[in-house]
Amino acid sequence: MPDTSAMIQDFLLALSALFSIVNPVGGAFIFSQVTADKTHAQRTALAGRIGLYSALVMLGALWIGSYILNFFGISLAALRISGGLVVAIKAWDLLVAPEQNEARKQQEADNAVGEGDVAFFPLTMPFTTGPGTISVAVALGANRPPTSERLWPFFLGTSAAAFAIAAAIWLCYRYADRIVLLLGRSRSQIVTRLSAFLLLCVGSQIIINGVIDLAPQLQAAMAR
Repeated sequence: MPDTSAMIQDFLLALSALFSIVNPVGGAFIFSQVTADKTHAQRTALAGRIGLYSALVMLGALWIGSYILNFFGISLAALRISGGLVVAIKAWDLLVAPEQNEARKQQEADNAVGEGDVAFFPLTMPFTTGPGTISVAVALGANRPPTSERLWPFFLGTSAAAFAIAAAIWLCYRYADRIVLLLGRSRSQIVTRLSAFLLLCVGSQIIINGVIDLAPQLQAAMAR
């Protein structure tokens, strides 16, 4: 029987990190602009496919990203420290200059105007779940517990968070016009900055976990 409290803790940690980096509320503003020439039915269908593709991207990075890096001889402690640094740096960029991030996403999404199925490229990657989201998901996966009895609650909790973010993407994109009218640009940036601060805290915690893992190795090396 999985540890429910540990699963909830892992779920909340992953949810706050992924929500902060994906920011489906802010993405809804750009999605509304780049799909303005499409019908409501087309936009609803696009939102559903983007939500599905985003879930697959996040789950893939969570489940196998850190294992692939481990295959190349990178230790779990190094993964946690470097991944936490990446998350913290990305969070700082979002915290101090969310407008630049929105401008970059706007430029990426402008390529969506045209023919063909644009749900995966560029509306899922790199617009919704791009390199930043993948690096955060890999860092979360690297934060997995070392013991097997805690492993399943961890993956269940983080996977549930990925599905929750995918559902949020679908809802925000489907009702993008209503979100634009309700929040406006200024309130959206407030949400972005609050989310970025949460992401900075998550990145710091991952770094701390990596340092704790590395401490016994450093002590053993100094004792020689």
